[in-house]
Amino acid sequence: MRSSIEDLTARLGELDAEIENLRITRQALLAIPRPEPVEQTPRPDIPNHPAHQQILAALADAGRPLRARDLCEALDLPILPKHTEGIRSKPKRLVVRGVLAEPEPGLFTQPRT
Repeated sequence: MRSSIEDLTARLGELDAEIENLRITRQALLAIPRPEPVEQTPRPDIPNHPAHQQILAALADAGRPLRARDLCEALDLPILPKHTEGIRSKPKRLVVRGVLAEPEPGLFTQPRT
């Protein structure tokens, strides 16, 4: 019993020392002044969906505006109405969110920054 009490007492001393170190560290961190917020232009909400990421990558690789048919080719999808219509809806969503621009109907590009 005595050896257990001595071990627990030693461990309690170690924990007290750790608590004191944490208290001092917390005081030091709270004393650091907060940096002034930097004004940034609001960034459009870029969806994290893989299809949207692939479309953005295809537009970046092409370096020119693309239509839904061109995007299907860039993404190695068959040129079928169901694919082109599905692909067309995704850039339209990105246009609404301000991630892409649509200079003319059905032509998608990255906005000029």
